[in-house]
Amino acid sequence: MKFINCVLCSILLSVNVSVSAQKYKAPADTIKLNQEYVKVNNDIADLTSQLTIAQNNLPGYQTKATAATANAQTSATTSSNSSSKATNGNINDSKSARNDAYDKAKDSRSANNSVGKQNEKIRKLKVNLNKKQQRLRDLDVMRTAIYAQLPINQHQ
Repeated sequence: MKFINCVLCSILLSVNVSVSAQKYKAPADTIKLNQEYVKVNNDIADLTSQLTIAQNNLPGYQTKATAATANAQTSATTSSNSSSKATNGNINDSKSARNDAYDKAKDSRSANNSVGKQNEKIRKLKVNLNKKQQRLRDLDVMRTAIYAQLPINQHQ
């Protein structure tokens, strides 16, 4: 019984939300609807542009991360070789190689973080773009509903 009540309440709530979500209902609201329609269209164009730029920049970030990782691995190998030679003599070379390996590892981590940030930026732009596109579809529905109320000669 509780389950049925919960389902009925959620259905009624969703119907109520969708009916009350229609902000523009009357022909007098057409000007405001059109203004929001233009704004949402501009937002979509802007988000699409930002998304394209972010997606085009991603391969560059990935290339830098791959190169930084390879440098870090090479530097770690060099540091290891210097450390093994240090037992036979020069410790300064070993310290220098260790510091270089540490710096390269930090660079690699930073480059990989940049890739992650770029992927997150792309994800957020896609979410925002989808929201704006849904709003545009909602505005189209409202516009159609308003036009359905008007006499045929006033649709233009």
